[in-house]
Amino acid sequence: MTTHPITTHPITTRSATAAGPQDPVRPAAGAALGTPPAAPAEAAAFFAARLAFQADVADVHASLESGDPGFVLVDSRSAEAWEQGRIPGAVHLPTAGIPARAADVLDPAVPVIAYCWGPGCDGATRAALALARLGYPVKEMIGGFEYWTREGFAVETATGTRRAAPDPLTAPAGAASCGC
Repeated sequence: MTTHPITTHPITTRSATAAGPQDPVRPAAGAALGTPPAAPAEAAAFFAARLAFQADVADVHASLESGDPGFVLVDSRSAEAWEQGRIPGAVHLPTAGIPARAADVLDPAVPVIAYCWGPGCDGATRAALALARLGYPVKEMIGGFEYWTREGFAVETATGTRRAAPDPLTAPAGAASCGC
């Protein structure tokens, strides 16, 4: 029996097999801690960096609702997607048009938060990269338009503004926020 270098929890090992040398038999949480956590200082730097690069839909919504968010929200999706629905107050600037149009619609002194469809799409990442390369202070809205609508926030179309009921898998039922 050996001791894991991070904890004092014993880890048993099984004998070498034809498959290879000794292979640790981990406790039930072994898959989650198969790679040990980073040192606290490294973890703090990583998580601080993530927050410097990303904002979630709930925080973007709260900032927009304040009336003075301190940023411009950019919808980087296509014209067809924009017409289907968008976040009220967003500026439409499709990713492909950023190099040619950003200077016409954005103030380089005002931070930008970019969004696209959702977590399965890296369009907001590409838009944020294009804006950063042009010198704009920028973040990506994680969750995108999908999670905006799933959390029950207002969506604007040519016919007006609508709100869907929050999805209880992404927003707490009956609460204003998740409390995080």
